[in-house]
Amino acid sequence: MTRSSSEVVAEARSLLDAGRAWQARDILADHIEQERDPDALLLLGHVYHGMGDLPRAGAAWFAVGSRGPEADEAVAAWRQQAHDDFAVMWRSLPRSFRTEPWPPRIEALRERALASDPDLDTPRSPLVPDTVSADEPLAEPVSGRGLDGAQVIGWILGALFVVCAVIGFVTVLGWVVPGE
Repeated sequence: MTRSSSEVVAEARSLLDAGRAWQARDILADHIEQERDPDALLLLGHVYHGMGDLPRAGAAWFAVGSRGPEADEAVAAWRQQAHDDFAVMWRSLPRSFRTEPWPPRIEALRERALASDPDLDTPRSPLVPDTVSADEPLAEPVSGRGLDGAQVIGWILGALFVVCAVIGFVTVLGWVVPGE
């Protein structure tokens, strides 16, 4: 049974009034994934903001064109978390808002995303989600710091090779130059 936008928004508001923001978030997120509903997405942005999830609030408010200090701060957090990777930002929008027709701001984002990822509109594997779930970050920060297991093993093997080479060289040198 498909519920109207006003029914979904009313249920989400009653859940928020009851202090159950996470349930309101889930109902709204499920609804907007299927239906292009600006009112529900605007409320979802407020729910994310209230839960302290500024990047998701920013994605929601960007999609509906919300303005104001809170929206601007959230959109900036969304862009920062996505590292201004327009393909990541495009995919973080709800699927229903990534279908035509697009308002100019979403069309511009799509064009910039296509410029950075020409395969943006190519259907992806069913094993790779097309959107980011509400429980995972929009993008993993890329860091060149730290070591992984392969690097540690590589350094150990390199050091072992140098030690063996020095021991071998000293041994061969002892055979060539007789000692007293």
